Amino acid sequence: MTIRLEPTEVAAGDFSLRPFTAADEAGVGAALADPGILRWTAGTAVIRTPAEQRGRKWLATRIDGWARGNAVFAIADSATGELLGSVTVRDVHRIPDQAVVAYWVSPAARGRRLGARALDTAARWAFTAPTEGGLGLHRLSLDHALVNIGSCRVATRAGFLLEGTMRDYYVESDGTRHDSHLHARLSSDEVERP
Repeated sequence: MTIRLEPTEVAAGDFSLRPFTAADEAGVGAALADPGILRWTAGTAVIRTPAEQRGRKWLATRIDGWARGNAVFAIADSATGELLGSVTVRDVHRIPDQAVVAYWVSPAARGRRLGARALDTAARWAFTAPTEGGLGLHRLSLDHALVNIGSCRVATRAGFLLEGTMRDYYVESDGTRHDSHLHARLSSDEVERP
């Protein structure tokens, strides 16, 4: 059963988490020009789309993601509204009280620990009780290919503990397989802000 989520905005100092809009197409398209973002987070359908149409293709399933049980946040600069990245809490309650997270940060916004801070902010929101505007989840998990070292740093800094290695789990669009790390964070974990 898919639950509909209410689109939400979460303020976090110098950035905010907000739902994506069609106005983000150019920013998403620019981010997808980064080989790492395209390789690890875009998905096969987006990779196979002509470069000038990738932003629209990527957004097509994210703007209405909230209606399908996926909290798809744009990471936006609080002062300018500029798109800096994305963090998603997806498959909410597909397994009771759990969800899966994913993230990326635009190349121009890297070096500020923005990925870890945004992931931490999304996790804290997801663990917050529904009566206080959150999702009331207990466990969040994520995975990344072992060769994606930057993603591992983000996960660890945001308090997602390494739980193990999944052999040949990640499959690139060309069929290349990679072992993946599985990380998770529980609502009961004591985590300092990154």
